[in-house]
Amino acid sequence: MGYVMTERIAVAMSGGVDSSTAAAILKEQGYDLVGFSMQLWDQRRSGPETAGLRSGRCCSLDDLYDARSVAARLKFPYYVVNFQKEFEQSVIRPFIENYRNGLTPSPCVLCNSHMKFDRLLQMAEEAQATRVATGHYAQVVRDEKTGRHVLLRARDRNKDQSYFLFDLNQEQLSRTMFPLGNMEKSEVRETARRHGLEVADKPESQEICFVPDGDYAAFIDRHSKEILGTDEAAPLPVAGNIVDSEGRAMGRHAGIHHFTIGQRRGLGIAHPMPLYVLDLRPEANSVVVGERSQLGSTCCRIARCNWIAIPDLTGPLRISAKIRSRHQEAPATVTPSDNGTALVEFDSPQMAVTPGQACVLYEGERVVGGGWITR
Repeated sequence: MGYVMTERIAVAMSGGVDSSTAAAILKEQGYDLVGFSMQLWDQRRSGPETAGLRSGRCCSLDDLYDARSVAARLKFPYYVVNFQKEFEQSVIRPFIENYRNGLTPSPCVLCNSHMKFDRLLQMAEEAQATRVATGHYAQVVRDEKTGRHVLLRARDRNKDQSYFLFDLNQEQLSRTMFPLGNMEKSEVRETARRHGLEVADKPESQEICFVPDGDYAAFIDRHSKEILGTDEAAPLPVAGNIVDSEGRAMGRHAGIHHFTIGQRRGLGIAHPMPLYVLDLRPEANSVVVGERSQLGSTCCRIARCNWIAIPDLTGPLRISAKIRSRHQEAPATVTPSDNGTALVEFDSPQMAVTPGQACVLYEGERVVGGGWITR
């Protein structure tokens, strides 16, 4: 009788219930597993004021311990790989630069495309694994008519993470598994309990992993000099004016990186009506504010587009567009432009369309593609 080689899968292990349960499911299905945790950020760099918030964070010692314990229980090899330098250059540096340039970045998208589904695929090859599995809530199927690998929403709409995965290319999608894509969160926790995983009831982390206290501006203040350098090309954030849409001074700010479009709190301006951030103008170092009625936008332009369900955008296409991860998607038409960008025109005005964020385009359950909102 001939020996049949079992397919080896590299599992991204965060130490949370989702990635741990994904591993348990694949192990139960008979796959040969190897686990990897990516050390991306040294939480000690976040400063002593965040010390009490680090437990249970991505890259924390607690998480690495939990991931190793799960691998030991399920009996597969486990490794921690240090990608801190790559993460700093690919994710944190753009994060700081974007905020300082008046943009609101989405670092989780960059982390997925540049780290989890790029560096990790390289590690998988070295471990002779054919594919990578993660605990993301999304699904990948192959369209037999087009031959393309298509990204779908998760069954659990409340947990769906397809928005954060829109930038994956066809090669990455073809070698990716999402074992939780067709499960509800309650089923995931129950599966973890059935396998005796101690992380079954572990709480979820909601903030960006390298900003444990959620204070993005303070993070930028702490790390701009260290990560960008102190030469004239990278001056530290400076104070400037808060102005209305006509340019009249309304107050002062401590740096535009403290603000994002649509923000209401923290403006420090007394006004008869609530004021919101309408625009950020880094060239003038000013924050533009106005009333809520001025926040709506009927269109946005997206750049660095990535198309998943289609090879390319060749003409106008009806889609539903999501301008933030927690935003209710809206009916729209996307049209290609000559310079490689695309214009998204909404059927009705959308509130706080924010440059720097991803605009992800859906057609039913499928992710058609998406791009980055430009100024």
